[in-house]
Amino acid sequence: MSQESDCLFCKIIAGQIPSTKVYEDDTTYAFKDINPKAKVHVLVVPKRHYGNVAALAKQDPQELSHIVEVAQSIADKEFHGEYRLVFNTGRDAGQTVFHVHAHVLTGEVLDE
Repeated sequence: MSQESDCLFCKIIAGQIPSTKVYEDDTTYAFKDINPKAKVHVLVVPKRHYGNVAALAKQDPQELSHIVEVAQSIADKEFHGEYRLVFNTGRDAGQTVFHVHAHVLTGEVLDE
């Protein structure tokens, strides 16, 4: 897997930094956000390092599709299948870790 030595999420995936795992397979890792914005706030990340969702879509569209499937599975287990899926792309959009990650938010009615 392609990883960056100074990337927070690469370190989490490698087990160098602890996380609360929700899901894992050969290509994808999901864990609870440490600063949740909803009752259920899970981050779904590819194990391979991509800077943002546009890079992921261009280089590995199958993994992007898989991330959406994992998000649905988490929402099915944690809430009745309804969820918000957010990808922040770039500093001005709120991205603080530059390893693509999907925020799965659910567990309640979410404000706009």
